[in-house]
Amino acid sequence: MSDENRITNIQVVGIGGQGVMTASEVLSQAARSLGFDVKKTEVAGMAQRGGVVSSHVRFGKRVFSPAIPQGETDILVAFEPAEGMRWLTEVNEGGVAMVNTLRQKPPVVNIGLFDYPDDPVKYMRDEGVKVYDFDAGAIAQGLGNPKMVNTVMLGAIADHLPFASDTLKSIIVERFRVKKPELADLNDRAFEAGRQAASDSEQAA
Repeated sequence: MSDENRITNIQVVGIGGQGVMTASEVLSQAARSLGFDVKKTEVAGMAQRGGVVSSHVRFGKRVFSPAIPQGETDILVAFEPAEGMRWLTEVNEGGVAMVNTLRQKPPVVNIGLFDYPDDPVKYMRDEGVKVYDFDAGAIAQGLGNPKMVNTVMLGAIADHLPFASDTLKSIIVERFRVKKPELADLNDRAFEAGRQAASDSEQAA
């Protein structure tokens, strides 16, 4: 597929309440603001109860289906490391995984149906996928608001998108200027902290 007709495929995964669906909506809004055709789909399993959540975001000159074809994810955004590991096979050759290392076990683990993997990030790396890992929860906590994980994760992928990082950041900041203006500057800082965390992870690899 030529660059002009290329479709960017992003899969966002995690646990209910982490902000997966909000992140996919912000990504969609940013791409749409630049004139891309955007399709998005969401699958939530008991999202309000901490169940697993997955969302597909696709954008390009023309997109016909909201579902990413199997094995064609360009960027896997994992709000939870075991969920990143679970969806690893969807990442294409040359794709990347942005992984929040803060563990949040889903109900199937808590009730004993499945064991939590020993080291999800190591497993992903051993499978040959380019992984950027960092504790987005600790970064958000350090900024004084643990709910900033969502913005930290979006900042982390900003330099891997086919458009300027400022486009995505401006969408996030303006959303807060309208709804919660007191949090606009904090989200700006969280976004940049996420970008730095991804850069630091790459240098440490």
